[in-house]
Amino acid sequence: MSLERRFSADKKQLTVVADEVFDFGKVQDFRVAFSTDIEDVEAVIIDLHKTAYMDSSALGMLLNMQKLLSGKVTSFKIINTRPQVLKILQIARFDKKFEIT
Repeated sequence: MSLERRFSADKKQLTVVADEVFDFGKVQDFRVAFSTDIEDVEAVIIDLHKTAYMDSSALGMLLNMQKLLSGKVTSFKIINTRPQVLKILQIARFDKKFEIT
């Protein structure tokens, strides 16, 4: 899997670190990353510090993740965005659906 996953010590927070390219080719990896072994997870963080490119399918994956987990997970954050990726997220108004830092 090309996406790194990290859990907090208490397993309540899941961080998924995306690759340099976050696009349609990552659909399956991303779904596995956010949906496996998450029984205790209350917060999901998507770390985009490596991501230099993302396409519309990546935006769709983020929305789909939020939709699928919204009954269980109470906090969704996107962190460490590069300026060009942050601009895409802002244009798509993701700052209304996710906390972006």
